[in-house]
Amino acid sequence: MDIKSFVFNAFYENTYLLTSSNLETLILDPGCYEDFEKKELTDLIKINKLKPIAIINTHCHIDHVLGNDYLKKLYNIPLWIPATEKNLLKSVSTYAPTMGIQNYQEAQPDKLLSEKDVIAFGPDKLEILYAPGHSEGHLMFYHAADKFLMAGDVIFREGIGRTDLPGGDFKTLEESIKNQVYTLPKAVKIYPGHGPRTTVGHEKENNPFVKP
Repeated sequence: MDIKSFVFNAFYENTYLLTSSNLETLILDPGCYEDFEKKELTDLIKINKLKPIAIINTHCHIDHVLGNDYLKKLYNIPLWIPATEKNLLKSVSTYAPTMGIQNYQEAQPDKLLSEKDVIAFGPDKLEILYAPGHSEGHLMFYHAADKFLMAGDVIFREGIGRTDLPGGDFKTLEESIKNQVYTLPKAVKIYPGHGPRTTVGHEKENNPFVKP
């Protein structure tokens, strides 16, 4: 599995391309908003002859969904979001202008994901882990063979996601981290929605917000 990362928009959000050996690619949390951000992402896809097959949102806060519509139309691929975040995605159109986002276009989801699903592309599979607390329906994606976790805004390097937004709750997030992140092998690499990569072992020892 090849993982490419980008930092997009005013929220410094991490967008990822997950590419299997046959070049099938998932676009995870596309935060590209400005034209130069869209070009950076699509140029890399073109140069490397990647084959986008789906867009996936770990959750549906504005910074993680800004590129959904553009990429869905460009590549004619489906959008998959957490099952209980359809209304959260719909609300982005309402509050985007108050955050300086004037040209946001809403994309309709094609599939609602739950922890019962498995995402298969090429020879690879991603397990889905339900991890609410930052948002009501937040999902993470775990690749057991390569030992990595796409964590969204559940946990960061020595940090955690905000819990003061609608659907957020610290106790719920704490339980998600303890039960869904800290139970994974220490060597598992964590790719967060903001900031640098970390590992399960590092967070269990150093994260000041949630202790094992």
